Amino acid sequence: MRAFMNDNSTNEGLTEFVTAIIGGQLFGLPIARVQDVFMPDKITRVPLASADVAGILNLRGRIVTAINMHCRLGLTRPEASGALMAIGIEFKGESYGLLIDSVGEVLKLVAAERQPNPVNLDPALARVSAGVYRLSSQLLVILDVDRLLERGGNAMAA
Repeated sequence: MRAFMNDNSTNEGLTEFVTAIIGGQLFGLPIARVQDVFMPDKITRVPLASADVAGILNLRGRIVTAINMHCRLGLTRPEASGALMAIGIEFKGESYGLLIDSVGEVLKLVAAERQPNPVNLDPALARVSAGVYRLSSQLLVILDVDRLLERGGNAMAA
């Protein structure tokens, strides 16, 4: 990953995000919440789990719940896409691997430039978005990790 420096030379007011492509859309996750970026090996299905739970996997001795982000966000996966990647997140003492198409760079963005969700943002994305940044070529949707992994007040561990 390559770091992007904003014109602002001081770190005050800057927030770092790991970017990821999911279904052709650019998303950002706060770097403070990201533990790992990895290529999942073997994912074991969990009987009776919801469609967005791809299964579980072993990551260096930890059991990780793999979340299909395409399903979770209501996005389609491009047919020509290669192997999935995963972003490791910890939430309420449980480990999760968010399955994505690809990981991008780390962006340092000015927190004050974050904008609220546009009114025409898909409702499924708006529920888990913490705002957007308008980049030169596209919209960066910031994911709220807590809302993404909450389900009716309960964590969604497999």
